[in-house]
Amino acid sequence: MKVVILAGGYGTRISEESIYKPKPMVEIGGKPILWHIMKYYSSFGFDEFIICAGYKQYVIKEYFADYFLHNSDVTFDLKKNEMIVHNNNSENWRVTIIDTGLNTMTGGRVERIKPYVEGERFMLTYGDGVSDVDLNALLKFHEESGKAVTITMANISQMKGLMEVDENGIVKSFREKEEKDGSLINGGYMVMEPEIFNYLHGDSTILEQDPFKNLVNDGQMAGYIHPGFWQCMDTTREKELLEKLWASGDAPWKKW
Repeated sequence: MKVVILAGGYGTRISEESIYKPKPMVEIGGKPILWHIMKYYSSFGFDEFIICAGYKQYVIKEYFADYFLHNSDVTFDLKKNEMIVHNNNSENWRVTIIDTGLNTMTGGRVERIKPYVEGERFMLTYGDGVSDVDLNALLKFHEESGKAVTITMANISQMKGLMEVDENGIVKSFREKEEKDGSLINGGYMVMEPEIFNYLHGDSTILEQDPFKNLVNDGQMAGYIHPGFWQCMDTTREKELLEKLWASGDAPWKKW
């Protein structure tokens, strides 16, 4: 089954890095977060990827074109015009990178890769979030639901203490956040049937708006609740959090 990764946005909220590269190419532990996501899928046996590129898409293409240079020791024999790879740190991946447009919205990017999924079920996620979701359990849940789309729902905990006040502004109670105070959000890591393309209508289509709303109205969306780790990388603070987890040697998404 193919894995489609949305990797074409500007990443404006982490602009100190995304001014030079697409956000999925921002590094965690010396590797692009896109690499981390792909390694995670690969650990479950999903090795064929379609990357929906856009902003600075050439950076993604050059990374995979020069994958040996990024990940292996090499000798350049200039006299023989020869490159010798000493430790082949390659992957069993097939990677298709599609320029889905500079200003195309998420739904439009998915629509543009329709010829590459050949009428098959496929997985879809965002190129800026890592998780330890059980992909086998997700796929089983999707198959049993019989729906066109299944979305992984992650719990985002309340970040601050909670207060209640009366109509006069007098504090009536205060307590620290609890797990139950969190909200379920779209965590990516989706499974989609070819029917999704019936809900997409051009480059201006935002996947998370009309297509998802219409899927819900048609009873064609299932939600897989993931109680474990999930973290996006929208800001420098979130990047630093992921860096610390990786450096600790106990990153929850490292399953390989």
